[in-house]
Formats: sequence, structure tokens, C-alpha cells
Amino acid sequence: MPALISYYWNFITDGAIFLVCAVVLGGYQWRLNRRSRRSPTRTVQGMNALARTAWVEQAMNKGWDVVSVQTLRNSTMAATLMASTAIILILGIMNMLANADKIGPTLHILNLTGTHESSIWIFKLMLILVDFFVAFFAFSLAVRGYNQVGYLINVPVDKSGKSHGVTPVTVALHLNRAAAYYGIGMRTYYFSVPLLLWVFGATWMVISTFGVLLVLNHLDHLPQQD
Repeated sequence: MPALISYYWNFITDGAIFLVCAVVLGGYQWRLNRRSRRSPTRTVQGMNALARTAWVEQAMNKGWDVVSVQTLRNSTMAATLMASTAIILILGIMNMLANADKIGPTLHILNLTGTHESSIWIFKLMLILVDFFVAFFAFSLAVRGYNQVGYLINVPVDKSGKSHGVTPVTVALHLNRAAAYYGIGMRTYYFSVPLLLWVFGATWMVISTFGVLLVLNHLDHLPQQD
């Protein structure tokens, strides 16, 4: 009976720590999104959205065709690189899943609190796999959005009164949506760190979660200006 309790206790420990870390990271992201909407100048995401809107307006009104295309090309190349990296990581994780019986015991050396069962280890790898699939699709949607904006931003502003629907406001919305997809992809990369270290044990997941939060809090918020 004590052995059975200890067996299930390890499962409960792993699951509870995962849920706590997921809630902490999700709560941070919710708070950041809320602050970006209410006080955009206090967060990097909000400030970048305002800057992109102003840039689109200037580019369309002043005819910055070459500059616009080059800037969007750089963004597309960055998103393409990150999407390709996600695919490589997905293939690597699938290879680990195929050799779970050989790799698992080695990784459990540092696991001091959680269960050592191969089933939970495979479950952890599956979550990491889902995380990078989300990253791949997010970056792919970002590439799609940047390509669309490349056409829209070069449409001349119609000053004759006959609106063709392509205005700086609508183009900025498309650009900010593409940037939002890129941001989602980057978040999945950041959040993959606790998931990856969870493979080595729940303790490492807790440490890495708070480490990621400290880094993100520094990167996401702008210093207050007088």
C-alpha cells in the first residue's frame, strides 16, 4: 500500500507542478496583454504596434515603396527562419519519441521529485511537440501576413474620394496581425524552456519557469519616463 501511494504521488506531483507553472505563465501573458491594450506605451508590444501603425501611414502617404518592401522582406525572412527551426526541432523530438525506451532512463538521473514512468515522459515530449507545432503554424501565418502587407502597402492612397478599401488603417491592422502571429511563435519558444526542463524533473521546471518570467518581465516592459 505505501508503495502504491508513493507511485501515484509522483504522478500527482508532476501534474500539479505542471498546472501551477502553466497558470503562472498564462497569468503573466494575460496581464501583459491587458496592460498593452490599456497602456501601450508601457510595454514593448504596445509601443511596437503604435510604431508600425505610424510607419504604415508614412510609407503609404510618402510612397516609400522600396523601403517598405525591404523592411517587410526582413520580417518575412526572420519568420521563415524561425518556422524552419521549429520543423527541425519537431523532427528531433519525434526521433526522441521513437527511442523513448533508450533515452528515458538517462534523462531521469536528474529527476528527484517526479515519476520515472515512461508514459509520463512520452506525455512530456508530446506537449513539447505540440508547442513547436504551434510555433511553426504561428510563424507560417506571420509569413503569410507579411506577404499580404507587401502588396497592400504599395497601393496608392486614393484621394479622389472613391475608396478601394486599402487605407493606412487597414494595412496597419494586417501588419499588426502578422506581428502578433510572430509574437505568438516567439512566446512558444520561450515557454518551451520549462517544458524541455520538465523532462529532467518537476523541480527544474519550477526553476526555469521563474527564470523565464524574470527575463520576459525585463524584455516586455519599458522603463517609466518622466
